[in-house]
Parts: sequence; structure tokens; C-alpha cells
Amino acid sequence: MISMNDAETPLQAIKERVLAFAKARDWEQFHSPKNLSMAIAGEAAELMEHFLWQSPEQSRTDVEVEALRAKVEEELADVFIFAVEFANVTGIDIAAIIEKKMQRNGEKYPVEKARGRSEKYTEL
Repeated sequence: MISMNDAETPLQAIKERVLAFAKARDWEQFHSPKNLSMAIAGEAAELMEHFLWQSPEQSRTDVEVEALRAKVEEELADVFIFAVEFANVTGIDIAAIIEKKMQRNGEKYPVEKARGRSEKYTEL
């Protein structure tokens, strides 16, 4: 089994691992942008289900409980795997789009206006 962690694993290695997994199973035929976007939504809903009806505080506490954490980790992995495969299929550079979006978010949510506030940028 490959050992990966955030500190040492380049994003490209993750993209290649996800792509190789799909190719080995001949799943690329099913991985259209439409299907992958729907899979991302479905897995995100499964992640959210673990916190349904909880207060924000309870969700912070419960996610540290080993049994729940294992389930949450699996669902979060599914979300990321499908998102990475979406990027593979569409030729999207994940690092580039994140940087571009962070720059746009910085413009929409300047620190001096947004710090400690949850309002949408149009309300700041």
C-alpha cells in the first residue's frame, strides 16, 4: 500500500494515483463531467449526513470520536477522489484554480471587512 500524507505528497501524485485506479478498472468510460459532478454532490451529502441535527459545537466534539471520524474520513476521501478525477477528466489544474479562486476571494472578502464576520461579500 502506498503511504501518502499532506506534508510529503505532491498533488500531481494524488492525481496520478486516482487516474491509475480508474484506468485499471476501465471506469473512465463512466467518468463524464456530469457523472463526476453528481458523484461529488452525493458523497458530500453522505458527509453531511453524519452531522445532521447536531449543533456546531457537537459536530466539533463528535468528529474526534474514533468511530465517527473513520466514517467522516471515508466520505471526505470520496469527495476528494471524485473531485480529483473530475480535474483529471477535464484537464483542470487544481493548484491553479485554487490560487485563482483564493485571489478572487481575497478581493471579495478583504481582511479589514470580513474578519470575524460570516456575511456574504455583498453584505460587508
